[in-house]
Amino acid sequence: MGKVFIYDTTLRDGTQAEGVSVSVEDKLKITEKLDDFGVHYIEGGWPGSNPKDDEYFKEVKKLNLKNSKIAAFGSTRRAYFKVDEDPLIQNLIKAETPVITIFGKAWDMHVIEALKTTLENNLEMIFDTVQYLKKYADEVVFIGEHFFDGYKSNPEYAFSVMKTALDGGADFLVLADTNGGTLPNQIEETIKQLKQKGLNGKLGIHAHNDSDTAVWNSIVAVLNGAVQVHGTINGFGERCGNANLCSIIPNLTLKLGIETIPQDKIRRLKELSNFVADIVNLPLPKNMPYVGDSAFAHKGGVHASAVLKNPKLYEHIDPEAVGNKRKILVSDLAGKSNIIYKAREFGIQIDEKDPRIAQLVQEIKRLENYGYHFEAAEASLELLIRKHLGMLKNYFDLDAYRVLIARRYTDKSPVSEATVRIKVDDKYEHTASLGYGPVNALDRALKKALVEIYPSLAEVELIDYKVRIINESEGTAAKIRVLIESKDKEKRWGTVGVSDNVIEASWQAVVDSFIYKLVKDGV
Repeated sequence: MGKVFIYDTTLRDGTQAEGVSVSVEDKLKITEKLDDFGVHYIEGGWPGSNPKDDEYFKEVKKLNLKNSKIAAFGSTRRAYFKVDEDPLIQNLIKAETPVITIFGKAWDMHVIEALKTTLENNLEMIFDTVQYLKKYADEVVFIGEHFFDGYKSNPEYAFSVMKTALDGGADFLVLADTNGGTLPNQIEETIKQLKQKGLNGKLGIHAHNDSDTAVWNSIVAVLNGAVQVHGTINGFGERCGNANLCSIIPNLTLKLGIETIPQDKIRRLKELSNFVADIVNLPLPKNMPYVGDSAFAHKGGVHASAVLKNPKLYEHIDPEAVGNKRKILVSDLAGKSNIIYKAREFGIQIDEKDPRIAQLVQEIKRLENYGYHFEAAEASLELLIRKHLGMLKNYFDLDAYRVLIARRYTDKSPVSEATVRIKVDDKYEHTASLGYGPVNALDRALKKALVEIYPSLAEVELIDYKVRIINESEGTAAKIRVLIESKDKEKRWGTVGVSDNVIEASWQAVVDSFIYKLVKDGV
């Protein structure tokens, strides 16, 4: 099988996802990243639809792209315009892109009810537009919108739509599952019928994920002759999203041996995935195949033990092939292998025969049963391992803390004040601080008490705070787990505390955060 071209529509279809809004600068950054990754086509937007897209097409010309062709997206001429008089068509030409992508209705119901025109006139609109745009672009990509639904409704007409686009000079005929309701077996059967009927153009696939089959639909299309695959990074898109290129690319190249993106570029797939997720501000699910943080995470003791012997026993590919990495998690399911792996990952050399490992495993299981959760708090886990092995310095001792929350009738919001008294060696430090809330006040008071002795703690910022009730049936007496994420100038880390008192749980997590910083700084 020959090369399959990757057509990215993150900048158009992807930005239609709920809650996504990107600037022109954001779109240009993503364009450069996609080009560097080796994507063949980048659909930049719809010229004339909004000022942002118009500005993008002006600015994108200034980029020194090496691998990608920019495509402008639009529709066929409208029923009441001649092709050379339709402003929408002229906007496509003004974008001056090497590729123009247009869609036309392939479902007879859409032609009649949405376009309010005849089936024959729709074919004329398609032919006129493709033929006209071929004069102004190196390539014209035609998308048969709602093709598979149209083929179910009226196979002869849906076929004539694609054949008309081919006769007009379209370089790619893209079959779109616009509503995302088609299943893989239907994709395969339809493409086979199209070929039997003599549709000889270069086929593409544009799948939506409403039935959770967009990736497999795309792969099935390729296995049946499609040579262009449309999708978005991380599968972002309207409703349930588009076909996820972060799964399609490794499936085609690493699993099926079909040429798409060069394999050395695929090693940067997770980097690209995270980059786009950060810019569009949509969190990347941890369990996303290939690029998710949990894609190669092993929690069960049997799994971890086997992976340490031979990763292939529980991993379908080498994580590094897509730029990801193996994670061995420590929880109440952990065995000695998990602990040994994590200790070495933390830079702690440990003898596999050390009897303290078995004791540590039991201690972790006891703590997890109590409510601790170390998977999202690896800094607390490292401190626990170091303490158990006698490798943790005693930086300070708590003498007392107190948190007051008060609201007087003159206050717009409650006022939180924390008082902390700690002992470092034989010296006591007693400080107080106000905060936006009790945890913020506690964090500030402890930092104030320690920063003169340990100046690097001034760099620590608390950036995320999560509270989880563990045993809900106990109501207000339930135990509470607090997860805190902190950062300094170089890295982030997570810590955990558990108590039936939210302030005490928060205190534990804050203290662990500060101690972890001191350990990492070698204090």
